Amino acid sequence: MCSRGQMGAQYKEVFMAKADIGLVGLAVMGQNLALNMNDHGFHVAVFNRTVSKVDAFLKGPAKGTNLQGAHTIKEFIDSLKKPRRIMLMVKAGKPVDDMIDEFLPFLEKGDILIDGGNSLFTDTNRRCEALKAKGILFIGTGISGGEEGARHGPSIMPGGNKEAWPHVKDIFQAIAAKADNGEPCCDWVGDNGAGHYVKMVHNGIEYGDMQLICEAYHLMRHGLGIEPAKQAEIFAKWNKGKLDSYLIQITSHVLKVQENGSPLIDQILDVAGQKGTGKWTAINAYELGVPVTLIGEAVFARCLSSLKEERVEASKLFPNEGSFKGDKNALVDNIEQALYASKIVSYAQGFMLMRQAAEEYKWNIQYGNVALMWREGCIIRSRFLGDIKKAYSKNPNLKNLLVDPFFTAEIQAIQEGWREVVAACAKLGVPAPCLSTALSFYHGYRSKTLPANLLQALRDYFGAHTYERVDKPRGEFFHTDWIGSGGGVSSSSYNA
Repeated sequence: MCSRGQMGAQYKEVFMAKADIGLVGLAVMGQNLALNMNDHGFHVAVFNRTVSKVDAFLKGPAKGTNLQGAHTIKEFIDSLKKPRRIMLMVKAGKPVDDMIDEFLPFLEKGDILIDGGNSLFTDTNRRCEALKAKGILFIGTGISGGEEGARHGPSIMPGGNKEAWPHVKDIFQAIAAKADNGEPCCDWVGDNGAGHYVKMVHNGIEYGDMQLICEAYHLMRHGLGIEPAKQAEIFAKWNKGKLDSYLIQITSHVLKVQENGSPLIDQILDVAGQKGTGKWTAINAYELGVPVTLIGEAVFARCLSSLKEERVEASKLFPNEGSFKGDKNALVDNIEQALYASKIVSYAQGFMLMRQAAEEYKWNIQYGNVALMWREGCIIRSRFLGDIKKAYSKNPNLKNLLVDPFFTAEIQAIQEGWREVVAACAKLGVPAPCLSTALSFYHGYRSKTLPANLLQALRDYFGAHTYERVDKPRGEFFHTDWIGSGGGVSSSSYNA
């Protein structure tokens, strides 16, 4: 038996034990990550600006765990092992900068700050450099998987100051989702904002995936007259094949939910929201000159949905009179193929963008590892990502997924069904911006010639912008005096 004094000493020793990591921000993602860390044997201290949330968390979801709370920043900092590891789970933007400023007076050289929110990668670049000058190590990490992923295993995409990685690797890889072979869906991405960049592209692809699914649903519902309950069965069937993924799975769940005897989906207003990461991806693609057309169309589709009142008025002016006359079952099979083919294009474009960004920003991104990080835990997790991992394992310098032998064969086998679907959408008046742009990109990418020769001739005609010639080496530029009065003066040449 222990005496009271011995018990008190033991209690004090446990209570005063330094935490392995501190977590700031107790919204649902922060709470679930803290609980996840606790489950894996890490001692976690938590803090929140509204200190009542700390007490509520410890008395509620964290009751019976080893989590400890703090009511002041100093108390929180003093509770952590050195080098201190502090994870910020606060709203992206100014709140992250404000929180960093509040913590800086209490930090020492070698301490580590981790931003686990959806921050813009350029903000992470700036914070990395600013904190490095003060001797503070900074990590910007993308985290995907929503509330459930945070609690039981998310996809984690860390980047920033690589000196910090050994200090957080064990924690991150322990709490991350695991692929089929047991590998954690977490690995170092690259310097500065590389982690948040990869998360941004992930979210952009997520925009595209969701829009493609919505277009398939829309064509079946309004083009073929297939009710949601039946569609739920179709999506469930697709989820057992090549389209096996989290988003296809939950689509089948959503479409079978009833409210008062009718599909709940019919009661939801057709106006989509967005938080900005898809837009960031499209903007960066424009800046880097990468044709990420599908994500761009997915963003614009959400923007178009917001024009609800205008669309209602326009529908009165332009009634849709198209009706499908063919084999519905055959078209449904083709929709599955079109969805799969467009998904291949979407990921091909996303990896094209990451490749260009790595070159532009001097990052050493391992694309096979990115596919592995997305294999489980995240919103876009799917069987398909295993094929992408294999493609980059075979050829780390692969320029485009479309030229990988596996994906080349897949596209060749289903391209006719894909074309049938896009044609049916056009004939029926069903909007399909992402299915259509994916097919258009595929046609453009496989085209030996494009009409850009005429475009360059027109630019040279009205602006003397010059052009290259097929019978001369690349990099030599020419100008024609098209109307005989412009002389030989031309504008400087540049490429976007």
